[in-house]
Amino acid sequence: MESLKEKVQEQITLAKQASRQMALFGRTEKDRALAAIGEQLLVDMDAILAANEQDLARAQADGQPASYLDRLRLTPDRVRDLVDGLHQLVSLEDPVGQVMERWTRPNGLAIEQVRVPLGVIGMVYEARPNVTIDAAAIALKTGNAIVLRGSHSAVSSNLALVSSIRTALKATGLAADAVQYLPFAEHASVDILCTANGLIDVIIPRGGAGLINRVLQISSVPVLETGVGNCHIFVDQSAQYDMAQSIVINAKTSRPAVCNAAETLLLHREWPLGYQSDLLGQLLDAGVEIRACEQTIALHPELSAHLQVASAADWDAEYSALILSVRTVDSLADAIQHIAQHSTGHSEAIITEDNESAHRFLATVDSTTVYHNASTRFTDGGEFGFGAEIGISTQKLHARGPMGLPALTSYKYVVRGTGQTR
Repeated sequence: MESLKEKVQEQITLAKQASRQMALFGRTEKDRALAAIGEQLLVDMDAILAANEQDLARAQADGQPASYLDRLRLTPDRVRDLVDGLHQLVSLEDPVGQVMERWTRPNGLAIEQVRVPLGVIGMVYEARPNVTIDAAAIALKTGNAIVLRGSHSAVSSNLALVSSIRTALKATGLAADAVQYLPFAEHASVDILCTANGLIDVIIPRGGAGLINRVLQISSVPVLETGVGNCHIFVDQSAQYDMAQSIVINAKTSRPAVCNAAETLLLHREWPLGYQSDLLGQLLDAGVEIRACEQTIALHPELSAHLQVASAADWDAEYSALILSVRTVDSLADAIQHIAQHSTGHSEAIITEDNESAHRFLATVDSTTVYHNASTRFTDGGEFGFGAEIGISTQKLHARGPMGLPALTSYKYVVRGTGQTR
């Protein structure tokens, strides 16, 4: 009987072989395949949703929380959103083959720096079936092959989605083996993927801190780290109430389970207390559990019965739920210091009418995305115009922030001569 290692390596090897074929396809062939995947998803929607119901039933039986079920759930609208994302990708320029720079040396050598695919991408992710489509589509658009390993809790959904992808690839003549899915429940399958040096060119983990840290610890393949989102909003003393209320409510409640949702609210002590009380009341009315510092609770005795005292751990938490940490700060500098100490480097926002304060915040806060008078919920490849994203990188090399098409390319130098020797 074939061992787990042999089974995983067989799929990875097929992806490696397909990656060489993918390098030969141009934009026309790749876009045709992406459009076909979108059509196939609509054709297969009933089967996809039925598979997703199996995953949801298992997750509910296991007692998974509502936030987890939301990440796992597919609906007709969410499938159509995936198809829209594919259409948006089709409309985008293909970065592969783009000449980034060109110059001619004094000896006549003509040198070009040209974008090329990374090769074979290993993707390890948790219960978000949409990642299966987003990751595969971006990989294909950039001429890469991809080996997917989602959480076993979403295996029925993921296998149904990959079946649609491969059906469309076969129909359009693209390399179907460029998209592989590892259906194995054993965690050892992740270990094998992350140590497949020479076959896998980069590993991208996407999920919670536990998953990301495990991949970082075991991987001997380079890791393109996507980080957790402990995102902050600082309401400065000059903030307009209506704007602050709209932004904070949106950032916390529109989809609390996603990584760009706000987890900590910092309130300038000099922002009018009436505004502060109204905002906290609005959050409570929206079903948000507030964990506040002692100073915040003391400033709002009328709300004290509804506010929990924040623990030290709360300032570092990514809740992914309707929970918000709230802290009162004395100055912009205090807010920046708090973010520097507790941020995961994802997304931070300032709400202020003071342009000097906004400039200082935007210049000194060291996160992938910083906002002035806008919700952190915009940190997303689609919202940035990238089409579907493969993740949000919180590191500084090779990519940072929402990772669209260019993030899945490298470059090589193409040198043309007329017989030069050195």
